[in-house]
Amino acid sequence: MDIVLEIKNLRTFFYTGEGVAKAVNGVGIKVGMGEILGIVGESGCGKSVTALSILRLVPYPGRIISGDILFDGINLLQIPMAQMRQVRGNRISMIFQEPMISLNPAFTVGEQLMEALRVHRKISKAEAREGAISMLKMVEIPDPERRIKEYPHQLSGGMRQRVMIGEAFLLDPEVIIADEPTTALDVTIQAQILDIVYKLTQQRRTAILLITHNLGLVAETAHRVVVMYAGKVVEEGPVEAIFENAGHPYTNGLMQSIPVLGQSRRQKMRKLYEIKGSVPSLFDLPMGCPFNPRCPSCKNICTKEEPPWCTLGPEHYLACWLFA
Repeated sequence: MDIVLEIKNLRTFFYTGEGVAKAVNGVGIKVGMGEILGIVGESGCGKSVTALSILRLVPYPGRIISGDILFDGINLLQIPMAQMRQVRGNRISMIFQEPMISLNPAFTVGEQLMEALRVHRKISKAEAREGAISMLKMVEIPDPERRIKEYPHQLSGGMRQRVMIGEAFLLDPEVIIADEPTTALDVTIQAQILDIVYKLTQQRRTAILLITHNLGLVAETAHRVVVMYAGKVVEEGPVEAIFENAGHPYTNGLMQSIPVLGQSRRQKMRKLYEIKGSVPSLFDLPMGCPFNPRCPSCKNICTKEEPPWCTLGPEHYLACWLFA
């Protein structure tokens, strides 16, 4: 696998009046060319902050404390901000959860797409218009010649999300970060959007970091999965291995929480499995394994020392004392 983006020992902390929140605390992730990497975990586990760190868009009072983000032989944390702006949108793009926040309501869809093309590609207005129409066709927006003249509020939620996807792929980036890209859409539209993303990924060999709570979404589209908890990666591996042979107690808990169709009436009446307790405060993380206060298999050493990385199978790794 040709690695296109590699994150090494990334730490991003938020310095507040309450103390220091360790939102991302030693994360390491690799993604290969043309690969869809699913990043899953509960809210507050550090998924979105990791994504914002890649683009150096961490909001105040957050700061990237240490680590390396290697992209095409360049450490993105060490280049000047002017050079970083050339990377954003051009070589690494992001699809956000809510397009109405990301799309500018004061400009038409066409104006926003054309601006990106003209800024980064230095082409004429006519060429930019043709490029914008072509991309809207690729994301299956009907009558694109008319749609480029419309404002975001004139489009449905699904249409706006297609525009966001088109904008992300517009400049043919090597990496796209998709942060909960279908959460606000109904199931039918979700499937259509994901089908478009998958096709474009295969055609263009674009790497995708798919950040989501939706494990079904990951099972359908991802090649590999990274499981995060309390600012750390606790397990990673091929999607089949994670779903069929999850090793970490937290990953097992997530898998057991998925509703299953086709059960008997008696089984359907059972309560869904829930992971006991709650995610620890990022201001006061427990010693040892961060999952130890909620872990049904917690041992004495789990409360004292951080677990080492262990190998469970081919390209399947986890941080857990049960396998050390």
